Order: sequence, then C-alpha cells, then structure tokens
Amino acid sequence: MAQSVGHTITDINPSLVPLTCYEVDLCKSLQGLSLKNVQIYIEDIEKNKKIYMDFGEMLFTHFGVSGPIILSSSAHLVRYKNIKKLLKNKKIILHIDLKPALSKEKLNERILRDFSEFKNKEFKNSLNKLLPQKMIDTIIELSKIDKYKPVNEITKIERENLVSLIKDLKFTIKDFRPIEEAIITSGGINIKEINPKTMESKIVKDLYFAGEVIDVDAYTGGFNLQIAYSTGYTAGLDM
Repeated sequence: MAQSVGHTITDINPSLVPLTCYEVDLCKSLQGLSLKNVQIYIEDIEKNKKIYMDFGEMLFTHFGVSGPIILSSSAHLVRYKNIKKLLKNKKIILHIDLKPALSKEKLNERILRDFSEFKNKEFKNSLNKLLPQKMIDTIIELSKIDKYKPVNEITKIERENLVSLIKDLKFTIKDFRPIEEAIITSGGINIKEINPKTMESKIVKDLYFAGEVIDVDAYTGGFNLQIAYSTGYTAGLDM
C-alpha cells in the first residue's frame, strides 16, 4: 500500500531468526541443549573478519542454533555484504567459547585437576564436572581421543587439543530459518521518506507509519517493542 502511493520499500528479510548449520547431524545430537554464559563470534573466513561477537545464552536445535545471542547475530548477518553468497560457499563460521571465563592456560589447569581426580577412570567418565552431560559424547568424538582411554594415559598434545576444542567449538552457518520463524523483519518503508518527529509521510500528507512496517529493527531484548511503542505514540500524538 505504501509503495502504491510512491514510497520506497527496502528488501524484506527475516531478522532475529534462528540459523541453520551445515553440521546438522552434530546439531541434532545436541538438540535441546541450552548453553549459558558462553561467548560467540561469527567470522567471515573469506576476509578473515569478525562480523559479530556476543556473550550470553544459546540453544542447539535439530536444524542448527538458536537462543538470544544467535538471534541477535542474525540481525547483524542479514545486513552483511554478499551474505547469501558467503553462506552458500561455507564462508561464515560460528565460533563458540564454552568456557569464556577461563583462559586456555586456566582451562588446562582445570582439566589437569579433573584428570587427577579421575585418574583411574576412562576418558568418557572424566568430563562430568566440566561439561553438560548432553555435550560430553560430542566433545569426545570431536577431540578424537579414544573414549575408553585411561585418563592417566592422555598425552599433553591430546589435552591441549581438548582445551582448544572447548575454547573454540566451530559450526558452519548455512542459512537463516524462514521468515515465518523470525521474531521481526528487517527492511520496510524507507525512513528517509518519513518525518522522524511526527512519523508522517513526506510524500502523502496525513499518512503515518509506525512499528515494524518501517525499515528499522534492532537486537533482541525489547528494543523492537520500544521502536513500536515510541513510533506509535509519536504518530498518534501528531494525529
């Protein structure tokens, strides 16, 4: 309707939306696992560039990843130049630090303490204090350490590889989930064509816009609701 009276519409895309991963079987094995206090960053490996970094809570699903910090990352990714091409070419990597409060050195010390406590046990029974139960089998598989290997026989190199894995668990982002699953949309009526003091159209007198129909969106955390309330109030007041 806005377009029919002369307004410009920027591309509509899903935002605050879960992300699919190429490692779908790995994600399925972790489905339903919620991670708290983890740090992520998303990297464009073609340009060796960090696109987005965040700290907080995320969730594994049958198709990939979701949760607050993933949803916020999608709002950033959707605007990134050539994102569709980069996703198709497997150039966008999600890095997860499972223990951001610990440096590699401190984590290594922590694992050594656990190994000392469980020195007579097999590797598969030595990570209960360090990782969520649902993640242990996956980490063991990715570490390539024999799960039946006695803890006191694990080499320094194997332990260092385990530390690196916990500090940098990688997934390759494949795509955004469908727009129907998005919390909001990115794109809409061009803000340059709206008076920000009144929300009135600069093209058609007495025509007002508010909320998500406008090309404004933000990260998760109530910011989009605030945009809706503020623009709606402003438009209503001026009418």
